[in-house]
Amino acid sequence: MGGRSDGKSPHGPETPEKRFGRELRRVRKDAGLSQTRVGRVYGCSASLVSSVERATRVPQPDFARGLDRLFGLNQFFTRLARGIGEPLTSGPEWYARWIDEFEPGAHTLRSWDPLLIPGLLQTDDYARAVIAGDLTRPRDVADRVAARKARQLILDRDDPPELWVLIDEGVIRRLIGTPAIMAAQLDRLLELAERPNITIQVVPFGTTTTAGMMSGFIIAQLDGGQTAVSIESAGEGMVSVNAELVSAVSRRYDRLRAEAHRPDDSLRLIEEARGRWRQ
Repeated sequence: MGGRSDGKSPHGPETPEKRFGRELRRVRKDAGLSQTRVGRVYGCSASLVSSVERATRVPQPDFARGLDRLFGLNQFFTRLARGIGEPLTSGPEWYARWIDEFEPGAHTLRSWDPLLIPGLLQTDDYARAVIAGDLTRPRDVADRVAARKARQLILDRDDPPELWVLIDEGVIRRLIGTPAIMAAQLDRLLELAERPNITIQVVPFGTTTTAGMMSGFIIAQLDGGQTAVSIESAGEGMVSVNAELVSAVSRRYDRLRAEAHRPDDSLRLIEEARGRWRQ
């Protein structure tokens, strides 16, 4: 095992170390195992397992892999451990970092999507049609759809985040899959928009701003004052907490929202588009 954690404030956002420890405690208790039992299987002391759960010791990759084997998980702890100590950046892990560390802990999410319905609001059929464009193996598509559905569980928590969604008008008029899939997807948007914590606005074709034409993004505001952004373009992406970048993306979001239809007008546009898909 490694050394002690860096002592981040308990009043700040959840760190990767704390997330690992919390998940280990949850999975261990669900399995009915004591810290002593976990340590015996892995070949370490119960105090070391306790230290990891309290986030005062940093779990090493082989420890995380051992936990995955013990609990029959598919790289769950391995992935969590991989994020500890790594800078937020672009690359293969950017999306995992976002859904593991930031999105679940956000009290407010603001998203802009110029091309598709955002993943948090997609139906299974819509998600399947989108994902099948990149993947050909049915099992891979099914796994990705399941992962997207699991990600949406944050909206059904007792304390769901405040969600502000901006979508380009082309998104509700662009065929993804079949007309029936589109109609059901727009039904889903209208249903979700009835929730008090979800606001959906449509940015019209005639907008004068080009602030969001290059990429979609999500801004996550966390307890403790931290804000992170996830930016995706052409299948690539990055996650950052850099204050300058967060500020620039937030200004871009504000410009887009200033051009958007009011929420009630946006819902009428969605209803109109839904009717056309049902014809």
